[in-house]
Amino acid sequence: MQRAGAGVAQGITAELAAAGVGPATPGSILVLAGKGHNGGDALIAAAELAVQAPGWRFEVGLVFPVRQLRPLAQRALRDLTQGPARERVRLVRVDDLAAAYLAVIDGVFGFQYRPPLRERAVGWLRAVNQLDVRLRAAVDLPSGWDEPDAFRADVTLATGIVKTPLLTLANGGRRRYVDIGFFDGAEPGEVRVLAPAAVLAPLRKLRPAGSDKRTFGHLFLVGGSRSYPGAIAMSVATALRSGVGLVTAFVPESVAAAYAARWPEAMWVACPEAPDGGLSIDTGTLVRERWSRASALVMGPGLGREAETLAMVKTLVQDARVPVVLDADALQPDIVAAGSASRVVTPHAGEFARLAGGPDAGPADFRPGPPTVLVLKGPVTQIWQEGRSHHAFCAGPVLARGGSGDLLAGLIGGRLAAHPEDPAGAAAEGVVWHGLAADRLARHEGEIAVRTTALLDHLAPVLREE
Repeated sequence: MQRAGAGVAQGITAELAAAGVGPATPGSILVLAGKGHNGGDALIAAAELAVQAPGWRFEVGLVFPVRQLRPLAQRALRDLTQGPARERVRLVRVDDLAAAYLAVIDGVFGFQYRPPLRERAVGWLRAVNQLDVRLRAAVDLPSGWDEPDAFRADVTLATGIVKTPLLTLANGGRRRYVDIGFFDGAEPGEVRVLAPAAVLAPLRKLRPAGSDKRTFGHLFLVGGSRSYPGAIAMSVATALRSGVGLVTAFVPESVAAAYAARWPEAMWVACPEAPDGGLSIDTGTLVRERWSRASALVMGPGLGREAETLAMVKTLVQDARVPVVLDADALQPDIVAAGSASRVVTPHAGEFARLAGGPDAGPADFRPGPPTVLVLKGPVTQIWQEGRSHHAFCAGPVLARGGSGDLLAGLIGGRLAAHPEDPAGAAAEGVVWHGLAADRLARHEGEIAVRTTALLDHLAPVLREE
């Protein structure tokens, strides 16, 4: 419980930072505590926050009488109300609530909740849902789940084990995972959470002393058009920061010179253009001439849907002997199913519906044929391979802007070029790295007045911070 409370406090601090609230911001935190462990987690989180922000005040709403609290919850309440921050803590009734709070921590019910909501809980939740609050944070699951009077969370912090309803709950807000040391990664299971520390551990190590640029792979990227010239540039920009040794980009001849001046670390191949500005069929010849140098291939960013261009991409996928990342306009059913090389496909929900046969399709319905890793982008990005799924509880609405998927494609491609034998691992590294950089961007610059490419400056710090 101590680990869970500390993790919840850390998560709340991060989300408040994205909302422009720091330890020096004046205000109060309201804690709703139930009888059991969720109440204890929330109370311990409040005690942690009290240490971090000496100016904050704390109000505790006990939804049930104190005598009904379980022993650990009672202890957490005592430690908060009688501890170092006791002068800043007070118990309140529902009629005593202030008009506004920096945050509300919902620790009323956990995953053992069974409907319907009791009248006492309804009164508290209705009142809290009407308050002016910068951040509403739920522990494990929003109290009441999806009932009309359920707690409306901006973020839900799952401690130890992610409860299945959280994956689809409409009022769960952002989903975050608090690792409290339950698992070491060896447990069996088909549905898992990606633990960022473990996923990124290889990227935080020193490189082998005897390595050179060829050690870390050579990534080819094919994309861009006159209509969408920027997408491929963003993919190249993240590829250059992915740790890959070499990058070659095949782009329309009308933009190649400008891009070479902007990103001289990459090799730029100026390709002939089709009538509407996409890559012509002859681009395939230019790629094949250099085929032996590649260890992975990214196709799709900014490609457009010109028939000639898509036909060229399909033939390249058909002939590929290195793993391929398919993104954006390359996510066409016939392209995804072509050839036999392993691949990573990165659709958002709309693109996935096109690939899988409709909006109600799930990952299990997607059977393209070749060995495929599915990266299904969304509020909780899911990586699916051969019946096993891994969920990434990082990133958030700061990525809800054009170009974020292009950055992800380049990052996954770079990791894949470095380790072409492990497409699922490359996908996991790219998704988690991309997501943590987005979280850091939101904490430091907010979610509104930022450009998509601002994420680039947060990729390196993520690897150097715990």
